[in-house]
Amino acid sequence: MSTQTLPEVDTRPETTDETDSDQPKVFHYVRKDKIAESAVMGTYVVALCGEVFPVTRSPKPGSPVCPACKEIYEGLRPGPDGED
Repeated sequence: MSTQTLPEVDTRPETTDETDSDQPKVFHYVRKDKIAESAVMGTYVVALCGEVFPVTRSPKPGSPVCPACKEIYEGLRPGPDGED
């Protein structure tokens, strides 16, 4: 199995998994430039973990993050300006 680094991935957590109380179980990391488009147009985004969904909510500080997305995100190289 080979590992691949995604070029220029700028991410922010977004959510998919909903619970009965309409609160998300976890938030996923997705490309930042796709978030607004998805929220306005209803298009689907692809999370770092591979989950595909439309953006419906924004995370609040301390919100749970998908463990697979977090692991992938932490393994990415810093962006061209030195930021994650």
